[in-house]
Amino acid sequence: MFDGPFDAFALIIAIIAFLIAIKASSQATELRRKLNALEELLYAQRPVQPPPLLPAQAQAEAPTATAAAEPPPLAPEAETMPPPLVTEEISPPPLEPSTAAAAPPPVPEAAPGFEEQLGTRWVVWIGGLALALGGFFMVRYSIEAGLLGPGVRVFLGGLFAAALLGAGEWTRRKESISSIAALPIANIPAILTAAGTAVAFATIYAAYALYGFLVPATAFVLLGIVAMATLAAALLHGPALAGLGIVGAFVTPILVSSGKPDYWALYIYLAVVTAASFGLARIRLWRWLAVTTIAFAVLWIFPGLETEQVQVAPHAFHAIAGFVLAALLVVCGFMFGPAIEDGEIEPVSSGALGAYLFGAMLVVLSSAHADLALIAFSLLVGGTLFVAWRAPAATGALGAAAATVFIVFAEWAVRANPDMLVLPGGPMPGVGPVATDSAVTLHLVTAAIFAAGFGVTGFLAQDRSNSAIIPVVWSAAGVATPIAILVALYARIAHLDRSIPFAILAVLLAAAFGAATEALMRREERPGVATSVALFATGTLGALALALTFALEKGWLTIALALMSLGTAWISLQRPIPVLRRLAAVFAAIVTARIVYDPRIVGDAVGTTPIFNWLLWGYGLPAASFWGASIFLRRRADDAPLRVVETAAILFTALLAFMEIRHFATGGRMTAAPSLLEFALQVCVTLAMAIGLERLRLRSHSIVHDVGAVVLTAIAGLISVFGLLILENPLLLSSVNVGGLVFNLLLLGYALPAVLMLLLSYAVAGHRRVAYANTIASGALVFALAYVTLEIRRFYHGPVLLYGGTTSAEQYTYSIGWLAFGVVLLGVGILVNSERARLASAAVIALTIFKAFAVDVWTLTGVYRALSFMCLGVVLVAIGWLYQRILFRRQVTPPPAVPQTGS
Repeated sequence: MFDGPFDAFALIIAIIAFLIAIKASSQATELRRKLNALEELLYAQRPVQPPPLLPAQAQAEAPTATAAAEPPPLAPEAETMPPPLVTEEISPPPLEPSTAAAAPPPVPEAAPGFEEQLGTRWVVWIGGLALALGGFFMVRYSIEAGLLGPGVRVFLGGLFAAALLGAGEWTRRKESISSIAALPIANIPAILTAAGTAVAFATIYAAYALYGFLVPATAFVLLGIVAMATLAAALLHGPALAGLGIVGAFVTPILVSSGKPDYWALYIYLAVVTAASFGLARIRLWRWLAVTTIAFAVLWIFPGLETEQVQVAPHAFHAIAGFVLAALLVVCGFMFGPAIEDGEIEPVSSGALGAYLFGAMLVVLSSAHADLALIAFSLLVGGTLFVAWRAPAATGALGAAAATVFIVFAEWAVRANPDMLVLPGGPMPGVGPVATDSAVTLHLVTAAIFAAGFGVTGFLAQDRSNSAIIPVVWSAAGVATPIAILVALYARIAHLDRSIPFAILAVLLAAAFGAATEALMRREERPGVATSVALFATGTLGALALALTFALEKGWLTIALALMSLGTAWISLQRPIPVLRRLAAVFAAIVTARIVYDPRIVGDAVGTTPIFNWLLWGYGLPAASFWGASIFLRRRADDAPLRVVETAAILFTALLAFMEIRHFATGGRMTAAPSLLEFALQVCVTLAMAIGLERLRLRSHSIVHDVGAVVLTAIAGLISVFGLLILENPLLLSSVNVGGLVFNLLLLGYALPAVLMLLLSYAVAGHRRVAYANTIASGALVFALAYVTLEIRRFYHGPVLLYGGTTSAEQYTYSIGWLAFGVVLLGVGILVNSERARLASAAVIALTIFKAFAVDVWTLTGVYRALSFMCLGVVLVAIGWLYQRILFRRQVTPPPAVPQTGS
């Protein structure tokens, strides 16, 4: 039926099945060998009747004889007749010392060598496979060459199948009646019977699908008879027949192909084969056979989906038939399935239902969501809920059902079809949607049924099992599926725009989840209930977040999600559900990801008003919400969710400052180049926040506050060095207008940062390493000296400092200014007894001395040179006098008193 690349595919499948059969036959051989060893052991341990003793021996051994009576001697018939084969495991009675010594242990059989395996096992298997393939290819050759008519082909195929089956049965009976034990590893009867079964399947299928000799009812009956015969034969011959037979049956439609595929005939045939295989797997409890059958059945869906016009009806039948058969025969604890302990999720049971759900989903997607395909898919989803409700072993299929439902609706949401909804106008756009065709209406009805089905069953299944995992899976599916469906419908109908009707639906869903949460919290403690409560609480907050998403636009959504974090943290105090703390952190992470996507939050609609614009609401309210949430969360524990929220609080506070500064410095043009004003404000605000965090961390002992303070200090240092001292330094690269003589950008960009750095160094003194505090203090000294220098430059050159030469008077003023700054530092150090201020003074004066001897002596002329050195000398002498008289004054020891003598 399918030509071309499927030939190679068929051979690959046949080889894989051949290897599976080899493994199964090896296992059967090993079991048979162990059974023979057990039989020999039973023979060896039979008590042996001792010969009669002589009178002297009897008298000598009489004192040591036991009181137990000896068993009577066996009859000759009983001695020669072999014991019956016992299928149950029997523990032999303890042997007497003499008996145990008389019975030597059985010699273990030697493992078969390579030559023995090659001659007795592999050759037979390959021969059986060759017989089956030979029959298939003979039929194919007769079709291509036109050698034989259709009737003769079918007759010869049936004759060949009968011959193989007869040969297999004859060899099996020959083995059983022969006095010479047959080699169990040969397995010749199973190979011949498997080949005959596969050829019989192919012959009946060809007679029905290719030549029309059989009506569907007759073909179905004959295929059923062959399937039942295969089942009975596999019960006798073991897994080798089952493996080769089922693989041959599934590969038959590929090898015996025609130009016009008949999918109804194919899928009826596959349904019969699947039923036979599942029945055999159920009777013999062969999981591998069930899994192999499911894999082949699902793979057979793909060829029909490659055509332009997908035939929905036969594909839907194939998925439904396979699902029903798997539910009846494979799912443990349901109908005819194997028994299993309560509360255990069995992988094959869940995987079988999930595989056919996957196939039905493929039919829906390939048929562009045809009505029949969607109905069939809905039936399988409903069947999954029913089977999982009755059989906990299939609970794992709920995850597959939820995933396939979301994929179907998500694909429908993004599909560019003309059957879009026409939303009526009015005060509530979107209320009462009108469908343009039946497909959209069917999707809406199906979505409502799915959401209600998953949600209600997820809640009601909480008391149905003593296992912890079963109710958790039900609740997870019951929460995730309605939310996923709502998101998909919102994307399809509202096109991700603002929609009040969908916001109302989300609020109703949140109310339902909240009611379920409260109801479960009032129930008695059972395994898994705590996790289920957490999941329903998560669904409540998630639905509320969706309601805000549907109802609000841009920045308001960011604010709403941040408030959700605050509300979740507050609820965690009222209802100590562990997941609520994590949800508060999740909301904080979502808001953070939102601003990464668009830092301006509302795009170009930020506004031009300084401070009071959308940035204040978009960053300020989330920052306040996160600070409040961190306070609530800290009342119970210092854990990972708290640290996430605290990080978000610090981040949004810093971003609020940075974004507002940028908006103010650029006049609302957020993409403009930075300036001296922006760098100055950023450094000042960052240092102020670092000081605040340093104070806060001493009370909170939070690692986040600790690290945040260090990070903000590092950011301030980077902006100070690269922004203020290099890029926007008005003396080096920037031609900025600094403003007035005293109140100018220099005061904001260099003097104020110096003061804040000094305060920060005192804030960390005694609480961090000395080097850390001294580094910040050194930065304060550098910026203070830079301010003095730039202010002198402003006095001589006006508001633009970059242009113009340096006169002798200006150079002399630099020296005087630095010297005066050093003296002021020294005076402060003496007054407050600060060694750090005195060391800073020494550094500034040393720099002044270096300038005098390295610069002034070469650049100054006339009176300026003399005055420079005269002032420097006077100041240095005065400093020496201060150090000697005030700081390090030596105490003069008074002379010893001379004692006075009396007259």
